[in-house]
Order: sequence, then C-alpha cells, then structure tokens
Amino acid sequence: MLPAPARMRAGDDFRRTMRHGRRAATRSVVLHLHHTDVPSISVGFVVGKGIGPAVTRNRVKRRLRHLMARRMDVLAMGSSMVVRALPVSARQSSAELADALDDALRQALDGHR
Repeated sequence: MLPAPARMRAGDDFRRTMRHGRRAATRSVVLHLHHTDVPSISVGFVVGKGIGPAVTRNRVKRRLRHLMARRMDVLAMGSSMVVRALPVSARQSSAELADALDDALRQALDGHR
C-alpha cells in the first residue's frame, strides 16, 4: 500500500502537478510528473466516471496505488506525480496495467534526467 505521507490529497497539488509536470501517456494511464523543492514524494490518482461505476473506479484506484507503491523508489525526492486512469484500464489485467504504468514512468523519467 502507498504510505499515507506519500498520498497527494490537496486539489492545488493536483492542479500544479498536472499543469506544470511532464506528461507521459500510454493507452491506459497518463502520468504527470513535476519536480519541486519540497523534500518529499507525493502521488495522486485521478479515476474519473468514464472508467465505470464507483466499484470499478475504486478497484482501478486500489490497483494503481498498489502498483505505484512498488515503484516509489524510482522517483527522486521532491517529485509529485498524478496518475490518471483511462477507460481501458478497467478492463486490463494487473500485469497489463503494471506494464502500462512502467512504460509511462519510463517516458516521464527520461524527460527529467
């Protein structure tokens, strides 16, 4: 599970990250990665109603949180990231979703190095 201090909750943090961060997309997720001077790492998730009913949205969000918790070590201190799920993510297996997340992470991080 994603540690509580690493969870992005404030709307302003989501907006700042999505407006100023580097965007990387696959067919199932879009990542926005922004580097700040804050000495912490935060990750937020956006799973809109286009994904499906509440049960499906919550399942996708839980899966993404679980996958992202295993990938926190690739983010530099001061990173803030928003992971936005696209409708196809609800129909993908965990392995497919993990691959899509890895691809998007690779794209986003390559632009910041």
